[in-house]
Order: sequence, then C-alpha cells, then structure tokens
Amino acid sequence: MPVVDVDPDELRHLTGHEEKDDEELKSDLFDLGLEFEGRTEDDEFQLEFAPDRLDRLSVEGVARSLRYHYGDDRGVYVPATNSAEWTIEVTDQPEGRPYVTGAVVRGLDMSEDALESLIQLQEKLHATMGRKRAKGAIGVHDLTMLKGEAATDGTGKSITYTSADPDEATFVPLDADREMTPNEVVADHETGQTYGDLVAEFDRVPAIYDAIGLFSFPPVINGRRTEVTEDSRDLFIEMTGTDQWTIDRMCNIVCYALEARGGKVERVEVAYADDAPGEYPGRTLSRPDFEVRTKTVTLDRIESILGVDLEPREVVDYAERAGLDATEIRSEDGVSFEVEVPPYRVDVIHPLDIIDDIGRALGFNSLEPTYPDVSTVGGRHERSRLEDAARDTLVGLGFEDLLNFHMTNEAENFGRMNVSPDDDCLGAADPVTIQEPYSEDYTILRTWALPSLLMVLENNTHRRYPQDLAEIGLAAGLDDSQNTGVAEHRTVAGALARTDASYEDAKARLQAIAEAFGTDLRTPPTTHPSFIDGRAAEIVLDGDSVGVVGEIHPKVLVDHDLELPVAAFEFRLDALE
Repeated sequence: MPVVDVDPDELRHLTGHEEKDDEELKSDLFDLGLEFEGRTEDDEFQLEFAPDRLDRLSVEGVARSLRYHYGDDRGVYVPATNSAEWTIEVTDQPEGRPYVTGAVVRGLDMSEDALESLIQLQEKLHATMGRKRAKGAIGVHDLTMLKGEAATDGTGKSITYTSADPDEATFVPLDADREMTPNEVVADHETGQTYGDLVAEFDRVPAIYDAIGLFSFPPVINGRRTEVTEDSRDLFIEMTGTDQWTIDRMCNIVCYALEARGGKVERVEVAYADDAPGEYPGRTLSRPDFEVRTKTVTLDRIESILGVDLEPREVVDYAERAGLDATEIRSEDGVSFEVEVPPYRVDVIHPLDIIDDIGRALGFNSLEPTYPDVSTVGGRHERSRLEDAARDTLVGLGFEDLLNFHMTNEAENFGRMNVSPDDDCLGAADPVTIQEPYSEDYTILRTWALPSLLMVLENNTHRRYPQDLAEIGLAAGLDDSQNTGVAEHRTVAGALARTDASYEDAKARLQAIAEAFGTDLRTPPTTHPSFIDGRAAEIVLDGDSVGVVGEIHPKVLVDHDLELPVAAFEFRLDALE
C-alpha cells in the first residue's frame, strides 16, 4: 500500500482546523480509510491508504478530503482556469511515447513545505499511476526560465515536444554542472542510470525544447535551467506518456494540489501534428481536462449494499459530503441518482465506488451489523480443514507460517527463478495476466509459491538465521479445459535458509508431513531450473507426481542476494487428501 508523509501542522493549516490535536486527526483520517503507520524522523504522520485514491498522495489532497468530511466543503469543485497563453506543439515525437499534456499554474507561494509536498506527489504518482514513469512522467518547470517560440497560429508562446538525436542534443540536467547529451545522461548520471531503460529502444529520444534549447528529457530527467525552487512563483507542468487518459488524470491531480496552495490554473493547448502517431493526429487539445463525469446509481442498490434505509435527500447530502453532486431522478422503475464525479477522482469507475463514498460519508462505524437473511447453517469446507491441518503440521516442524500476495510479476515468478513459462516443470505455466494493473509489481497471478518465499528471504537478510518459512496459498495458470479458462489450486511451499541447509533437511520435513497425513512418499531424481542438478527430486505422493524438493540453484540465490544455501519444496495441497 502507498505510504504518504504528512505534516500534521500543514494538515491543520490547510483544513482550517487548528484546534484539532494529533489524536483527533488520526481518528478523522481513519474514518476516511487512511491508517496511521507511525511518524518520520521529522515527526510527520506516515499514512497508508488504498492505492485507488491517488488524489490523496499529497497533504493537499488529504486536507481536501478532511474538509469534505468536516462539512466545510460540499459537492463537486472545479477550479476556474484562465485562457491559454502557451501551446505545446507536438511533432516528430517517438511512437513509443506519443502523448503529452500540460498546464500553467501562476501565483504560487512555494514555501519549503509546499515544495516538499510537490516533490512527494510527483514521486508517488510516478510510482503508482505512472508505472515508474513508464506510462506517464511528470516535469515541473519554473515558467520564468522558459522562453517561448511564437506559436504556429501566431498567438501566444509555444514549446515543442519532439524527438532528438541522443548523441547530439545537449543540456545541463538536474544535479549536474555540465552539458550532457541524453546518452551521456543515461550512462553517467544517477537518475539517467535509473530510468535509462525506458528510452533504450528509441533511436531518437523524447525531448522538449523552447526558444533557448532542450530543457527536458522525458521520462528521464529535467534540465537544471528550469529547476523549481522556493523562489518560483509560476510553474509550467508537462507530462508525457504512452496513454493520454493517464497523463491527463495525473495532470489533474497535480493541478488540484497546486490550486489548493493558492495557484491560478491556466490552460495549455496541445497541438498534435497531422502525421502524429496515436489517437489525435491533426487535433488541438485544451488542457488540463477538467471535465466532470457522471455515473448513475439506484436508491435500491445503495440501500441493499449499505444495509440501511435512506431518504433521497439523505443520499444527496452524503454524496455532497463526499465531494460529489447527486441529482434525484424518479421514474416508473423507482428512484435513481445521476452523480457527478470531479476531475481528480480517477478511482470512480463503477456505481459501487459511488456507494462506497456515500457509505463513508454516512460513517461505516455507525452501521448496525445484521445477520444474513438465509436459511442455511455455515460450516467449515473440507478443503479448509485440510489446509488448517497442513498448516499446523508445518508450524509443528518449526516453519514460520506466511501469507503472501497472490499477485506478482513475470520477472519474480519466472525470470529470477530461472524458469520459463514454456518449461516442463513445476511453476511453468501460462500466467493469468492483469489487463490494466495499477502497478508493474503486480501484473500476473503467481503460478507457484516458491518465488514468494525467496522474495521474503531476500527482504530479511538483515534478520537472524536460520529462517524456516512456509506458505499454503493460491497458485493459478491458464487452462482452456476449465470453464473459466483458469486452473486454480492450493499449493504448499517450504524453504530452509541456513548455513547447513541441504536436500536431506528438506526431504526429512517432507517425510514428516507425508507420515502425518498417512500418504506414501517417494522422491525419484529429477531436474528443475530453480534447483541444483543432482540435488533435486520429484515429489510423488500415493503414486502421483505433485511437486519438487531440492537445493536452490546458486544463480537463483545470487539473483535474490542470498549468501546462505536454501533447501526448499513445493507440492499441491490436494495430494494430502
């Protein structure tokens, strides 16, 4: 979950509630779904929240939510915008990164707190919605340091989003004191080394020019000439990416945060060339895109989901307290509401999101629990009994029980385990892929559990050994023979990390598990890319091949920064039935 550092004094100032003490703020934040995780060295709150509410990645966004919660603000708010003076002219941009958006914000008082908040918001948006800058990257510049060309239409000023030769274009990047080419930035600059892979496949790299020259090398780094400081008052915001919708929504969130600091938002025209790649050749877009969206939800569904009876006027009131606007609509089918959604709410995609907001405004803690109106009596599923018994056995053998995420990514599930989806071995399967993942860290459902255990060991190298870890959890893969197209199963995995870890140690624990469940265990030799040849065996329970046991291959250990040997096993839970 994302964690945001928030200064409680700033929060009190921005909400206008100086009387609130820290404990009251924590309680109010919890009502909004923001959990207090501790304090930083500077005594700031560390707040954890669901990754869908990206508008709360800054103290300004959190303060806005609190003002609605307190009833100080109501309904949809859309900032007024001045007419466009600047144009981003788009020509010859890289096909792999064809889209750009922007805005101008004037009249800011960039205090140290405001600047730190802007930097944090930029970093958090990069890490979440921007997919570590791969899908969207933000550049914020001091407007007074830009010199615009005359716009093509003869009015206003312009900058140009285009492509550049990575060996010829030069500029002074942030945190540097000399001119560098884009290739030199990627090779020698710390930030360039971190994000250089994003432009590695481009023959010509993304570049943004003004009348003076190159001032931004997106998505890698901005130029030093336009660096934002506490003395900056007017800002130019540009964002480039692979998807116009994503960068437009990122731009909205930044503009709302800066407007909360007293800035005045000014529109920017984005003029795409006639031969521009992507969806908008020959079109001129006016940005930021502060369009208000609408969703429809029925009163019956609101009452059914929340379990309370509400008057239509109450729904309208709760919607306004959630920062929405609701209009009652009566028809033969009953009462429904047309709900307006503000531009910064990128998370509202379904009527249930509206109902969740209404429920929070009502107060989930005020809802009375009720028994379901069903005539059946619940009981433990046999699979659940088996899982608990297996877990008890593992704990009895000295394993620490884990609960890991079922979602991962292909690099962790396959690459770092030395496995390919096309291999004929445990863990090799066509994975279930998430079409629109929020983060590149979680793009597939895992096909086996051992990678999760190795990741835990990697994150715990600072802790004392031995570390004996085990997990019983979900694994899945594509399977056309299933009605859903996906085959799911529960899997049992264990790992022993210690100076003397060996195949014999892992097999001994495996033998104890088999005996506890009255199953016959055989371990004929086998090969597996994740294990050392000659130190791995097939797990055969009651005649069925169900898994693998052995010593983890040195290459896998090195990829996970592990310096001790690891012995491990994994098999299907249903083999113990």
